[in-house]
Amino acid sequence: MSRRRRRRRGIDFLVFMAVRTVVAFAQALSIEQAYGLARFFGWLAYTVDRRHRAVGIENLAIAFGDRYTPAERDQIVREVYRHFCMMLMEIMHTPRSLHLTNWRDKVELVGHRPIMDQLMTADRPLIFLSGHYGNWELAGYLFGLFGFPTVSVARTLDNPYLERFLRQFRERTGQTMVAKSGGYDQMLAVLEARGTLSFLADQDAGERGLFVDFFGRPASTHKAIALLAIEHNARVVVGVARRIGPGFRYEIRCEDLIDPTELADEPDIVHALTQRYTSALERLITQDPTQYLWLHRRWKHQPRARTRRPKPEFAGASQTTMSE
Repeated sequence: MSRRRRRRRGIDFLVFMAVRTVVAFAQALSIEQAYGLARFFGWLAYTVDRRHRAVGIENLAIAFGDRYTPAERDQIVREVYRHFCMMLMEIMHTPRSLHLTNWRDKVELVGHRPIMDQLMTADRPLIFLSGHYGNWELAGYLFGLFGFPTVSVARTLDNPYLERFLRQFRERTGQTMVAKSGGYDQMLAVLEARGTLSFLADQDAGERGLFVDFFGRPASTHKAIALLAIEHNARVVVGVARRIGPGFRYEIRCEDLIDPTELADEPDIVHALTQRYTSALERLITQDPTQYLWLHRRWKHQPRARTRRPKPEFAGASQTTMSE
């Protein structure tokens, strides 16, 4: 192993140990005390992280126009930092705080009956979609408690120690993780077995992504989800886990259930399905913008403007003459 690689591994391990120390400390606190710590970390992150703070304010202006004043946009971004620090504390407390005996005290299910029917019959595969909104880890954990573990597709962390640590948490209730890069065969196997795949579907897909409308502006979106749903006749569930009250109180809401066969008459079924689940996510985000991760550049890439090539000029003859 090269010296540079050993140094990188050493840094990764130190970061991992620091994270484990914070986790152990946070888990020793009550959830109320952990929220107090989260509010402090949220204030600190907002103060220090000027670059992402500016991105968040810019994104809110793109999404909502003049609906919010500059001061209101700044306040929303403050609350975004606070929310996600609170979410991290909740993730640390979830295994000991949320059980089959008490989940009704903490979680309200909305629009879930068609989903549960589908999970129980298992006659077709399911694809669960959410975004970086609310507490996206909570739904997978809860359905695992119910005995319906999902296979979640996620990017592998660069730090192998943190990756293993996070994977162990996610798989505690039977949830299985598949790497976003290199895990395509595993995804196919899940769908062919009429299983359930879970994705976060609100990330920029680069220049080659499929552009659909998101808050009135084209957003590059991965088309693989729609292609998988169409090929395997999988229903697509769009939902979120949204904080609805003080303390650990959440609503897990199904916003839309999309059957690809319903879109068979669309001229571009891939675009239609992708637009439909993106619009569903937009409606959910609008309910409480403070719980969405505005800090990433969702509109980083835009469609390339088509430029017309100049007509060739020929000495002594016009283009019309040449075409005749």
